[in-house]
Amino acid sequence: MEMRQLQALLAVADSGSVTRAAELLRIVQPAVTRQIHNLETELGATLFERSRSGMRLTDVGASVAERARRALNELDRAREEARSQGAGLHGIVTVGLLASTSSLLAVPLVERVMESHPGVRLRVVTGYAGHLSRGLESGDIDVAVTYNQPPAAALEVLPLLDEDLWAVAPPSEDSFPVPGVDLHHLLGMNLVMPSAPHGIRSLVESAAARLGQPLQIAVETNDAGVQAQLVEVGIGWTVLPGILAAQEASSGVVLAAPIVNPAIPRRIVLARPPSARSTAAVRMVADMLERTILGKISSGQWPSARPVR
Repeated sequence: MEMRQLQALLAVADSGSVTRAAELLRIVQPAVTRQIHNLETELGATLFERSRSGMRLTDVGASVAERARRALNELDRAREEARSQGAGLHGIVTVGLLASTSSLLAVPLVERVMESHPGVRLRVVTGYAGHLSRGLESGDIDVAVTYNQPPAAALEVLPLLDEDLWAVAPPSEDSFPVPGVDLHHLLGMNLVMPSAPHGIRSLVESAAARLGQPLQIAVETNDAGVQAQLVEVGIGWTVLPGILAAQEASSGVVLAAPIVNPAIPRRIVLARPPSARSTAAVRMVADMLERTILGKISSGQWPSARPVR
């Protein structure tokens, strides 16, 4: 199994055709076809379903592609670290950010790392907590900002902050209580909520269960932007992290305020593999990420956030 075969596999998988894969790899189409054929022959399995609409991975192909992507990423990282020759920090570090935090953290983190350690290249991925946890466990993500991460032997988890969830309402809501929305009041509204399983959905359901009130769900969507749009046109209310709710409210398209009586907090943590498995570059990025987050809290840019320590 050769590297160029794996590169061809991923290029076809990502683009859906040999033609586009050849353009991405800057080689001729017959070379891509040959690499895929040789790989299928070596593995004794069909990796793609071929049709007029393009090429789609088979179940076996998807499994091979997942491992190929991981192997090529590791080779890429090894190449970067080898180039350092002991001078300064070098390497590739993959950082995972909750989608709700990316607009606040990504730019200052990248700027800090590039200025202080130009030999370190960042890969920034965003997603929900479950996606980030799987990436940490598989080794695809080196360090991540996530929330309510249960302690695990395979990860080091550093609690950073607690932030309250906010209620978000249509701009036409005349009786919206600006200082804070009582949880009983929120639960009496039609809600636009993420589909289960979802961290915020679970937190709201647990809080509602303690009060003995069910959720009145009008629509489900796992896209926070769509949630806000549906609220804006009056479909219902929703619940978002303070960091997102405040951004939406500042534009004037929705109303937003913290949930109170009782509040619904979520804990944000920094998670990464144990120090023994982390490179110096990963440890540096984790430290910079922590300092960036604490700086955003102290400057008031992270609404309803309270440092854990």
